Amino acid sequence: MRPALVTVLLLVLAACGRAPAPTPAPDPAPVPVARAAVPPASTRPVAPAPVVVLDPGHNGGNAAAAAEIGRDVPDGRGGEKPCNTTGTETADGYAEHAFAWDVAARVSRLLEARGVAVRSTRPDDTGVGPCVDRRAAIANEAGAALTVSIHADSGPAGGRGFHVATSDPPLAPSQRTPSTALARALADGLVAQGFGPSTYRGEGGLDPRDDLAGLNLARVPAALVECANMAEAGDAASTEDPAGRQRYAEGIAAGILATVGR
Repeated sequence: MRPALVTVLLLVLAACGRAPAPTPAPDPAPVPVARAAVPPASTRPVAPAPVVVLDPGHNGGNAAAAAEIGRDVPDGRGGEKPCNTTGTETADGYAEHAFAWDVAARVSRLLEARGVAVRSTRPDDTGVGPCVDRRAAIANEAGAALTVSIHADSGPAGGRGFHVATSDPPLAPSQRTPSTALARALADGLVAQGFGPSTYRGEGGLDPRDDLAGLNLARVPAALVECANMAEAGDAASTEDPAGRQRYAEGIAAGILATVGR
C-alpha cells in the first residue's frame, strides 16, 4: 500500500474513533538484586572437655605384693617413701581401697555427665599400685586440669569428719592458689552433702601437708580427700553404705565441677 493511502486510512479511522492502540513499551529489563551471602555453618572450634584425673587410693592387690609396694620411690622433697600401702578398713572389714574405687567410679559418672573427660590412675580394684610417684606422673602427663586423690583415714576412734590435703610448702605454682582453691571447693562440696570437717586433723577441713608424694610431685592443681575416719563408727557406717558413698561422690564432684567451671 502506498504511504499516502496509509496516511489517509489512519485519518479516517481516527475520525471514527477506531485508531489502533499504541504498541505498549516493553517492560524494562529487571535490575539484578545483590543477595547477601548465606553464612556457612559455624566453624568455631568447640572447647575441648577438661581432663580430670581421679586417683582412687591404694589397690585391691597390694596386700599380696608387699615387696612391690614396699620399695622406695621419690617423695618429691628430696627423700623417699614406700611405693604404696594397703590402706585401712572399718571394724567390719570394709577396705579403704574398695571404698576409694567405688567413690571414684561414682564421681567419674557425675563428671562425664557434665562433659568432663575423666582418667583414672588405676583401671580396676584388683591390681597392685601404681606407686605414688607414678600416680602424680599420670596427671602431669595428661596435662590435667586437676587431679584428686580419694581416700579414707584411720584416725583416733573418737575423731570424725573429712579433711582435704594439699602440698605445703608448695613446690610449684600449681600447688599454690590453684590447689588451695580446689581443696576449698572440695570441702564446700562435702559440707553441702552434710559431712563435717575433721575434728582431729587440719582446720576447717583443710590440711596442708609436706609428706604426701603424690601431691608434692604433681604439677597440676592437686588435692587429696580423706573422706572419713574408718576407725569411728559413724564415719565407718557412711563409708559402708552405698547411699553414703554416693553423697561423698556428689560432694567431690561438686568441688571439681566448680573448679573447672562446669
